[in-house]
Amino acid sequence: MTDQPEIDPTILKALHGLPSDFDGFAKVFQDEIRPALQAREGERVMAAAKARQARWVGALIGLALAAGGLVAMRNPFPVVVGAILGFGYASWGARDITRLGKEAKLLLVEPVARQFGLTFAPDPGQVPSIFRHRELGIVPGWDRSNYEDLVTGTRSGVDFELFEAHLEEKRTSTDSKGRTTTHWVTVFRGQCLRFAFDKRFYGRTLVTRDAGVFNRFGGGNGMQRASLEDPEFEKIFEVYTTDQVEARYLLTPDLMQQLVDLERAFHGGKLKCCFDGGELYITLQGGDLFEPGSMFTPLDNPDRVRELLDDFAALFHIVDVTNANRKRIPRQP
Repeated sequence: MTDQPEIDPTILKALHGLPSDFDGFAKVFQDEIRPALQAREGERVMAAAKARQARWVGALIGLALAAGGLVAMRNPFPVVVGAILGFGYASWGARDITRLGKEAKLLLVEPVARQFGLTFAPDPGQVPSIFRHRELGIVPGWDRSNYEDLVTGTRSGVDFELFEAHLEEKRTSTDSKGRTTTHWVTVFRGQCLRFAFDKRFYGRTLVTRDAGVFNRFGGGNGMQRASLEDPEFEKIFEVYTTDQVEARYLLTPDLMQQLVDLERAFHGGKLKCCFDGGELYITLQGGDLFEPGSMFTPLDNPDRVRELLDDFAALFHIVDVTNANRKRIPRQP
């Protein structure tokens, strides 16, 4: 990043090392994002103090009821009541800081998204492409779902979307007396990505986590295990494809490294992806993107926007490397 004396050195230090097309964000943060965050700093200080006090009071309520019940009645029930009341009071006291955290996320994400011509929807409702993720086998089936933080836009002519999905399955069990109970089990919670390229892939290529002895079951749909040149990548992932030549051109060491970096940047794991038709689908379990960070530290800390920019950089790298690799694939008759 070029040296800009008019920019606060702490901002330049926090944003150092980003790709060259992120150079202008130091000024964006200083001129647009930081003033908006500083305007809410007094509110944050008051909300944080209230939340801290509520934690202490909630803990005292719980301990007092627990101790009193055990001494006076020698009954563990007051311990349960104390825990419920104490937690409830602490949650009540944290309402302001929780609300401010959601508002701070918008103050951070929306200006960054605008700089790249992207749109951000914190509560998008159902995202239709999740069904294609399921068809390709990179998310399981579900009975109930919830979606958050949808980002859509274009990078180098490639339309893309990124969103968080929480998928649950309804399960029932019957005890020895014939009583049936129903509960919900999370089968996937994490990030889903879709990239739409301008030309179709010749085959289908699936990248999944190494499943050990289960690798022999393959990728299904007529795919065979692909042999790649990177032994380190093959220790982590298994690759199945209907087109061995295309798979080797797509999954170069550069792209393999970007997939590993994407896991790290998104704080997720169990990455899966599939090249199919003209699209690339990726899922990662875990992680929670676009969160503003702790509300118990100053809002205008530039590290908040640095983590957000690292997320976008990882996303853009996938597009750039895949585009470059596709241009190297020999034309087929």
